[in-house]
Amino acid sequence: MPDVTRERVRDELLRMEEDCIHSGKAHFNASARWAVWNYVFGIPSVILSTAAGAAFFKDYPVAAGSMALCVAVLTSLMTFLKPGEKSADHKSSGDQYLALRNNSRVFREVELDNTPDAETVLTALKGFTTRRDELNQASPAFSDRDFKRARDGINAGEPKHAVDKGSHQ
Repeated sequence: MPDVTRERVRDELLRMEEDCIHSGKAHFNASARWAVWNYVFGIPSVILSTAAGAAFFKDYPVAAGSMALCVAVLTSLMTFLKPGEKSADHKSSGDQYLALRNNSRVFREVELDNTPDAETVLTALKGFTTRRDELNQASPAFSDRDFKRARDGINAGEPKHAVDKGSHQ
C-alpha cells in the first residue's frame, strides 16, 4: 500500500477519534445533566407524596391538597420530559462513541502498519466511517453547553491516558 494512502487513512482515523472524543464527552455531559433533572423532579415528588398522605390522615386537607398538586406537577414533568430515559440514551450514545474511538485507535496504532493490502485497510476505514455516520444519525442531540463543556474538558487533557501524556512507567 502506498505510504501516501496509508498516511491519509491514518489522518482520517485521527479525525474520527477526535470527533468521537468530542461527541462522546458531550453525550456524557448531557447524560449527567438529565440525571440531575431526574432527581430534581423525582425526589421531591416522592417526599411530597408521602407528606401529602400523612397530612391527609392528620386532617390537614389544605396542606395535603397543596402537596398533591405539587406532586402532580412534578410527575407530569417527569412523564413529559423523561429525564431518566434521556440520561440513559445519552450515556448509551457516549459509550458507543467511546467504543468507536477505541476501535479506531487500536486499528491506527496496532493494525494499520501490519495490514499489507490496501483493500483491507480501506474496507476497515469504510466500516469505521459507516459506524460513525450511523451514530451521528441515531444519537439524540446534545446542547451547545454540553459540547462546550466537553471541548473545555478535552482541551484541559481529561480524556488522555497516562501513556499519551508521557507519564506512564
